[in-house]
Amino acid sequence: MCEQKKERPALMPASACNKWWQKAVVYQVYPRSFQDSSGDGIGDLRGIISRLDYLKTLGVDAIWLSPVYCSPQDDNGYDISDYRDIDPMFGTLEDMKQLIGEAKKRNIRIVMDLVLNHTSDEHRWFKEAKKGWDNPYHDYYVWRDGKEGVPPNDMKAAFGGSAWTWVPELSQYYFHQFSVKQPDLNWDNPKVRREIYDMILWWMALGVGGFRLDVIDQIAKVPDEKITANGPKLHEYIREMSRETFQKGDLITVGEAWGATPELAKLYSNPDGSEFSMVFQFQHMMLDQQEGREKWDLSPLPFVKLKKNLAGWQQALYGCGWNSLFWDNHDLPRIVSHWGNDGVYREKSAKMLATILHGMQGTPYIYQGEELGMTNADFESIDQFRDIETLNMYRERIEKGYDPEDVMCSVHAKSRDNARTPMQWDDSENAGFTTGTPWIGVNGNYKTINAASQVGRPDSVFSYYQKLIGLRKAYDIFADGYFELLMPEDPQIFVYTRTDEQTEMLVYANFYDKEADCPVLSDWADAQCLIANEDRAPKRTALHAYEAGILVRKR
Repeated sequence: MCEQKKERPALMPASACNKWWQKAVVYQVYPRSFQDSSGDGIGDLRGIISRLDYLKTLGVDAIWLSPVYCSPQDDNGYDISDYRDIDPMFGTLEDMKQLIGEAKKRNIRIVMDLVLNHTSDEHRWFKEAKKGWDNPYHDYYVWRDGKEGVPPNDMKAAFGGSAWTWVPELSQYYFHQFSVKQPDLNWDNPKVRREIYDMILWWMALGVGGFRLDVIDQIAKVPDEKITANGPKLHEYIREMSRETFQKGDLITVGEAWGATPELAKLYSNPDGSEFSMVFQFQHMMLDQQEGREKWDLSPLPFVKLKKNLAGWQQALYGCGWNSLFWDNHDLPRIVSHWGNDGVYREKSAKMLATILHGMQGTPYIYQGEELGMTNADFESIDQFRDIETLNMYRERIEKGYDPEDVMCSVHAKSRDNARTPMQWDDSENAGFTTGTPWIGVNGNYKTINAASQVGRPDSVFSYYQKLIGLRKAYDIFADGYFELLMPEDPQIFVYTRTDEQTEMLVYANFYDKEADCPVLSDWADAQCLIANEDRAPKRTALHAYEAGILVRKR
């Protein structure tokens, strides 16, 4: 757990946060579930283009696209068969160029999702690699000699089963940390790295504004020593990649690093730009699973630990790194169902969670539908789920004798499909997502939770997010203010200050559905309220269920 600093460091000057992405807000689009323009039930690039004005209205600065490259779709596009072309299900390369151009007209940048740890087994490189040991592409992947049925070691793949798959014609195993159809690339081979750098430069020339790098902390794996994340050459490879590519443009780059610590994040997000702009770390999102167990093994959220964890990251990276801020993405459950209240307090708790996150230092990421308070999938049967991770886990646990009801409880809480149901645009059939049959079911609550009912409504979740985004652009303190957690042991209140050379800001929130006292508020009676999800008399210190807001004053 991150420890808080005992003393406040020298405050950063406002000029220190001079990168465009330090005041930006990024919106993640999961393309297959965002907007279908063709009626085939699958979202596509032209659908995204048709919704750019919605995103402009929201106020975001960049769109992170989950993969749209050619892919057999074994893992929903994270198994890439051609890095330089678009999968026909999403459109064409010309559609991609149009999206980049149309977004630019609206001052929105497109951030591509790069999967560099592995490819699809249908990628041209792997097809060549299987032709023989002497093939020039053989060493693009990780192979080990062996005997059929006796893998090199007992390493397990993240999606279940062995991490080694036998290829009879070669009498070798190949290594895959995920699906059997996702063979790991061999980053020790300089030819592999050069191919990757040339591909990145190609996308940069097309005008993309940045990259999100999938499981990037696993590229330097040493499988013989059972090392996957944070291998010995990891930062050497990342610095080389950055030097050869990212540093040649004005990009936002964010690495997905499940094993990141604050100390490692200082390397990843060094202000000298030698690696990335920032990383996605997941310590806070793993607090409600049983220690040492899988994410499916649920545990109550230790709220005090959550506060201290987030505070530790805020303070550890102040002036020497940069945080990514997120509750949701395509791999996580919907936050309003996860740690909020998706019943009677859905809108209020969604605003509360947004207040806490957007008040911190870092770059906020909004996952599609989060700005509407979309909830977890309402599926009743395992047959309604599509996610390979979820289906494999269900099958394995049923085979081991787990109670099906308990397994489904875990699925409903943590399945990645919770975030992958179609975007809820309006109350028409299929929520306005498609005129066809959706690739995955639409959440049944779309009649009441949809964009059409919220855009322009002043008290909507959408309007609240819109205002938060505007505040980050209007007040420098969101980017440069020092973070200090107050009432750290309180079991219900999340309250902190942000301080820069001229201004102080207080962010307060009641995380639960019972009233709680926040005595700190008595010292801020004369402060200006920037935003709140409930009107509050200046001298009232009792916070109602899920009440939250942001106050500001001159120092």
